[in-house]
Amino acid sequence: MKMIIEPEIFKAICMAEKSSGYKCFVVGGYIRNHLLGLKSDDIDFVIEGDSLLFAEKVAEILGRRKVIKFPRFKTAKVVYKKKSIEFVSARSEKYEPDSRKPAVENSTLFNDLSRRDFTINALAAEITEFGVGEIIDHFGGMNDLQKRILRTPLSPVETYSEDPLRMLRCIRFASTLNFNIERKSFEAITSNVERLDIVSVERISDEFFKILSSINPVKGILLLYRTNLIKKLFPEIADLTGMDDRGGIRHKDVFVHTLKVLYNISKTTDKLELRLAALMHDIGKPKTKYFKNEQGWTFHGHDEKGAELFNEIAKKFKWSNGISDYVSKIIRLHHRPISLTKEEVTDSGVRRLLYEGGESVDDLMLLCRADITTANKNKLKKYLENFDKLSNKILEVEEKDKLRNFKPPINGVDIMTAFNEKEGPTIGRIKKIIVDAILSGEIGNNRESAIGLLNKLIIEEKAMK
Repeated sequence: MKMIIEPEIFKAICMAEKSSGYKCFVVGGYIRNHLLGLKSDDIDFVIEGDSLLFAEKVAEILGRRKVIKFPRFKTAKVVYKKKSIEFVSARSEKYEPDSRKPAVENSTLFNDLSRRDFTINALAAEITEFGVGEIIDHFGGMNDLQKRILRTPLSPVETYSEDPLRMLRCIRFASTLNFNIERKSFEAITSNVERLDIVSVERISDEFFKILSSINPVKGILLLYRTNLIKKLFPEIADLTGMDDRGGIRHKDVFVHTLKVLYNISKTTDKLELRLAALMHDIGKPKTKYFKNEQGWTFHGHDEKGAELFNEIAKKFKWSNGISDYVSKIIRLHHRPISLTKEEVTDSGVRRLLYEGGESVDDLMLLCRADITTANKNKLKKYLENFDKLSNKILEVEEKDKLRNFKPPINGVDIMTAFNEKEGPTIGRIKKIIVDAILSGEIGNNRESAIGLLNKLIIEEKAMK
């Protein structure tokens, strides 16, 4: 089997085999991706022998000084021309019930492959002087690749219980490769959901973000829901499902709507944070749902509540401040453009949107367009036309008033100096009056106009005293 391994790496592997007497096999994702016609940034090798020593020999041949070693797991890594080359000794693993970090012992290639997560990742090939040999397939991985099925080499219950992160990896592969999950494996995931408690939030987030960044994130989220993993990880999303009925008046299933929004946004952007905002934009609705006899179902304040809930989620999973700030802002503002399109679009309304949205305004508008999920073609046409008008108005106002990333032409220090007061409620109130006056168009967005209003406010304050 001919494989696209860089000549230098291939040659170095063969030389290291001869000098060490060890057998080396290329395994896992590299073979899988090659057979699927996909590229690989990483290459994994299994060594029947000392992987750390073998990695040192390969590094020396390639002229690389640094070898990253993990002796406990008998693993070493060499980076060569931006490719990560990983070496691991053929091993067997034993897990303790309260940990996903195994005790590792030397073993055979067969035992090593049997401990892999899925049959499609349990493929190996020998390296010879003449090229890469025939594929070694002990567990039917080639057949599963053809059928596009995810299946574990050993019992799925054992596989997922020992390392529950593999449940999320399974769903990640299903969404990135568009594979189906074998029935027994699917059932094993649903019965091992609570085992996720032993997995760090960082590892969970890494897999979740890969699912959300995949070519088919909706499939990934649906699988998380159907396996009950979503309820374990994000109960706020699970709470979106279902419809309440009051006297024959029902609201739409917010979870189904959310999947449609995520589908729409994934067709327009690969930006992880914006896809995350699409998934989470309505999580405030279950907490704000209320039925009014004359109005029906309302969700007043769900945008603010959603932003608050998202910040709690971000804190729980230790997401960065950048993600937390960006997504919570999008959630908090996601209803603002929709409200603007329902009435005459004023300069004042657009100024406030630009002021609060800042650099996120374009992303916010993308989400709002994705949020239109009506099946009524006439309504869809009308909504999109209204958004086009709003988009044009934003460009017009932005060009005229330069309000994106707006900063008031005078700051708190200016106001404190003018009033001869220290920072406090009065200074904050005066600053808000000036900002509101600029956004409403009462004064220009320049220092001269702001100073003029400030002087007027000083006179009024003195008169009140």
